[in-house]
Amino acid sequence: MAPKLNDPSLFKTDVCYVNGEWVKAGSGKTFEVHDPATGKLIGTCPEFTAKDTDNAIAAAATAFREFRTKTGRERSKLLRKWYDLMMENSDDLATLITLENGKPLADAKGEVNYAASFFEWFSEEAPRVYGDTIPAGVPGNRVVTIKEPVGVCGLITPWNFPAAMITRKIGPALAAGCTTVCKAPGETPFTSLAIAELAHRAGIPKGVVNVVTTLNNTPEIGETLTTHPAVQKVSFTGSTGVGKLLMKQASSTLKILSMELGGNAPFIVFDDADIDTAVAGAIASKFRSSGQTCVCANRIYVQKGIYDEFAEKFAEKVRAFKVGNGFEEGITHGPLIHDRATSKVDDHVKDAEKKGGKVVVGGQKMPDLGSNFYQPTVITGMTKDMAIASEETFGPVAGLFPFDTEKEVVDLANAAEVGLAGYFFSRDLERITRVAEALEVGMIGVNTGLISDPAAPFGGVKQSGFGREGSKYGIEEYQNIKTITYGGMGKPMQGS
Repeated sequence: MAPKLNDPSLFKTDVCYVNGEWVKAGSGKTFEVHDPATGKLIGTCPEFTAKDTDNAIAAAATAFREFRTKTGRERSKLLRKWYDLMMENSDDLATLITLENGKPLADAKGEVNYAASFFEWFSEEAPRVYGDTIPAGVPGNRVVTIKEPVGVCGLITPWNFPAAMITRKIGPALAAGCTTVCKAPGETPFTSLAIAELAHRAGIPKGVVNVVTTLNNTPEIGETLTTHPAVQKVSFTGSTGVGKLLMKQASSTLKILSMELGGNAPFIVFDDADIDTAVAGAIASKFRSSGQTCVCANRIYVQKGIYDEFAEKFAEKVRAFKVGNGFEEGITHGPLIHDRATSKVDDHVKDAEKKGGKVVVGGQKMPDLGSNFYQPTVITGMTKDMAIASEETFGPVAGLFPFDTEKEVVDLANAAEVGLAGYFFSRDLERITRVAEALEVGMIGVNTGLISDPAAPFGGVKQSGFGREGSKYGIEEYQNIKTITYGGMGKPMQGS
């Protein structure tokens, strides 16, 4: 089922990108990748092993010795060229995303633009890595700091944004002077491999960017990246449970870590909010990529005075959605990534119904379309004992929770073990300030449901992980600060 691309050479099957070359797995084994909308086979990818990954790490370690010496301006030009190539091939990249991820083509095109923007942003950050001159406490000493690349970085990315998650990590790594080994998601590897082909065309030196694939050997490769002595940093985006395991493994060699983990975002609508604006924000936040994003609204809290009006307007918008194959005209929402995701969503809906929730829109699988489709769903009368209140649904289900007071809803929002993103709508400036400071999350949208921006730092608190991606802070995650103290610098001038 080869995709119809303007440039068919971007579709890479049975090979990974290692040391500037396209190589097969040492064992010759491959795994299948299927279209989540139709179930049809898209193609096969190499089933890499720990030994195969060792080769990629060795290539990155060798390349680092020279790549670290390039000036920031030289690295900037490489990233800029890579950005330009992504934009030139944006239609093909979007086609690959829709084919293997399922999101509607319009959403996929938006992701490509977002993904490319990280190469653009960090191409501009690369020449602007500054150290400091620090007044010394010892007479005659001079203290300066410089920033250096940490070294080889292991990057592990998820399937829900197959383009943006890899660029958000590789962009700052290369800008800082690091080299990389990226494990592409087994569900959506072809987008990552196409981006690697564009890296080759951009002239990224061999060994600087390596992209490996696996499905069955994912735990083995994860352990390799987190324990190999040549890897100095691991950046992971995925579930909290897997993040804890990788962190434990990485402790054996004390690697630098960045963890962007699970979320359970509260979305709060106060009774002084503009209801239409809040509805639009909730739609954008909850149902983007069919709810398969770590920052999407998972618990929607609406103050009782406007609850009924909000629920009615919100449900009306959801009824207008059109679900189907992402390549079809007019489709607003595609399939979930696999049938396990569909089953989890259905379990959450049934749990809510059993405990008194009322499904006002959707609530059913869509077998006529395929095993991975689920109706966009709205449930009213939600309570805190329902699974959606404490578990990340990662699907197109919006549960509306009523609340009375500001303190009550902030306490409910903060009851989660995770703290990635949060949203709230209000026109009271004092309340906005109070609530923004009180919510225990790493990112907050005030009167907006969309917060992703390469200029904005992305990351969470509590069990949503640590570290920041994007923004001026993103490059710092790939740098070490070196302090240099010069002694004997206070001697009198000669001839005085």
